[in-house]
This record gives sequence, C-alpha cells and structure tokens, in this order.
Amino acid sequence: MLYDKDIRETLFDFLDETYGKNRIIEEKRMGKSRADVVMVTPNAIYGIEIKSDADTYARLKRQVRDYNQYYDYNYVVVGTRHAMHIEEHVPKEWGIITVEEEHEKTDFYILRKPAQNPKVKWNKKLGMLWRPELAHIQELNQLPKYKQKSKDFVVEKILEKVPADILQKQMCEELFQRDYNTIAEQIAEYKRENTVVKITASKNTKKRRRSCRKRL
Repeated sequence: MLYDKDIRETLFDFLDETYGKNRIIEEKRMGKSRADVVMVTPNAIYGIEIKSDADTYARLKRQVRDYNQYYDYNYVVVGTRHAMHIEEHVPKEWGIITVEEEHEKTDFYILRKPAQNPKVKWNKKLGMLWRPELAHIQELNQLPKYKQKSKDFVVEKILEKVPADILQKQMCEELFQRDYNTIAEQIAEYKRENTVVKITASKNTKKRRRSCRKRL
C-alpha cells in the first residue's frame, strides 16, 4: 500500500522530468481546502491533489471545487486502489497520474493530461500573491500604488489594467522568486509603511477638525 509520504518523495522528481523548470509549493491554503501541491511553471500554475491508497473520496468534491477556483490546470495523483475509478470523481479537464510500486520502485504514469481549467477565477488566483508581490506587479505595469486601499481593491485594479497573458507570466515569476526566508520581513515593512500613511492621514484629519471648530 502506498501512503502520501511514499508518493510525494518521488512525485517531485517525476514532475521535474515531465515539466522541466518548475517550483513546488506544498500545503497551500485555498478557500476552505488545502492544496497538497502547487506546481508553478513559467507559464501556468498547477494544482495537484494526492489520493494515496489510504485516502477516501470523502472530501474530494469540495476540494475539486476549490482547486477549480485557483489553478490553471489540475491533477489528481492516485495509488493503485483508486486508479480504476478516479475518472468518475474528477472533471474531464483534470489530469490523472497513477502511481504503482514495483520491486521497491515507484512508477508514475499520466493516465490523462489536464486541459485548461475553464472555471478558474482570476481574483482568487491573483490573491495568492502577498502585498509586496502585488506591489511589484503594480510597479512593473506603471500602476498607482494604492497604498491605502485593500488587497481586494488592488487585485481588481491589476486585473482591470493588465492584459491576462502578461499578468500570467508576471504572476508565475513572482511565485518563482518568492523567498520564504525574507517574505515575512517584506510584509512587515510594507505594513509599517502603510501604518505611517494612515497615522499621518488621521493626524491631518484631526487638525482640520480643530480648525473647523475655531472658525465656528
């Protein structure tokens, strides 16, 4: 029987061989679910759900719905136990990779290649980026900084102003360049800058109010 850890250890090597340049992000939060694996390539983002021989389909329906909102392409990777029936449980656009263990060796086979996901929601997908990464995309496309606006507002403005083909490559590049050792510091710095702006605005507002009282 193949367990999740048995599959993951060699899946990444298979993806390297199949797709070439890529970056793997594990256990990525998406809506009410968590993606087992997110694979970033230069031109697309793949969601990958692993169903080992020890797993059931109990949460798969909800997981499929969440994956479909975030990723350009989706795969389900299954052990031998699920190989015969998995097509009944995922949309036809989903790719299927089967895993077999023979002579202490794990072999992967693409049973079905994925088609482009027609249900992806760009606002959800772009929302995967953190504010410093969105700020860099704004800079690349010469957009206003919108420092005092919400993340949702910034995402909508980017989607409104930047063509999808350009944005796709820029987003993939941001995920490739993400440094988990420094991103927390970058986010903290971004928040500090915005806090200063908000405090300044608040003080100016108080000054105007005092001035109004004096005139009255």
